[in-house]
Amino acid sequence: MLDPRRVVALAVVALLALDTGMAVASPAKSKRAATTATAPPPPAPVEPLPPPKIYLFRGAMGPFFSTGMDRLEEKLTKAGFSADVNEFTICRWIGDRAIASYKETPAPIVLIGHSMGGLCSVIISEMAAKENIPISLVITIDPAHATDDVPLNVERFINIFLSDSVLGGGNVVALPGYRGHYASYDLKENSRVSHINIEKSDDIHRQIIEMVTQLPRIQPQAQGDSVPLRYLVPGDTLVELWDSGVRVPVRAGDTMESIAAANRVPLWTLAQSNSLAENAQLTPGQTIIVPRHLTPPAPAAAMAAPAPRR
Repeated sequence: MLDPRRVVALAVVALLALDTGMAVASPAKSKRAATTATAPPPPAPVEPLPPPKIYLFRGAMGPFFSTGMDRLEEKLTKAGFSADVNEFTICRWIGDRAIASYKETPAPIVLIGHSMGGLCSVIISEMAAKENIPISLVITIDPAHATDDVPLNVERFINIFLSDSVLGGGNVVALPGYRGHYASYDLKENSRVSHINIEKSDDIHRQIIEMVTQLPRIQPQAQGDSVPLRYLVPGDTLVELWDSGVRVPVRAGDTMESIAAANRVPLWTLAQSNSLAENAQLTPGQTIIVPRHLTPPAPAAAMAAPAPRR
């Protein structure tokens, strides 16, 4: 017969062993739970931006005088982009199609227009603004004088124009409160450029294609960091399509020339952007507006003559 005291002792030993095992297991379990609770979730995969849809617009009598738009459309298509060239006379119909296409399958919208086609590009931007649809890039090439201001939904706007042109000459500005990227280039000092060949420059075509290609990969700037650019381009000078400027702090020993060289921009751009002489004395701590490169500039020093009109 078992001694009752021995039974009690064995029971106590068993309980102690069970409690010890639980005590050993419990911290590990708690640690696993804590690890599970505090571990950050895996990063969500970044969806690549779809390629942009590009809409090009000829000016008045476009099949005769805006053939550069057709050539640009051919180059964009060859580069793998969805691009269509249209007459400005069906502007609002194309705008409705672009808006409907975006609502069905959102993709960046790029609008490029010559003369009245430039006016059309801004009209479609205004149509999209009413639908809260962003426009990724608008490029107007010597747009008509009647062209409206750049609406707030345009992320990047570039105007290449001749301020003394009768057929074009649209000096387009942005609406108050505009926070996107803006650059304006007046080519009136280039005697080789006219309203009927300004959209035919192979060099400008090349830069437009590079810019469209870079759009999905451009590093975003914080809102308000971009500075609008307005240039009167010296005659026979290469047009570099910067989309905005950035503020660069001046360090001890910096000069206008050294800042231009360090940022690979012409000295005249710093002088115009900052309303300074090219040999102006700089003070450490002051800021200088420098045009922003989207892609490395081509090693060229002069604007190539526009290709002959076909």
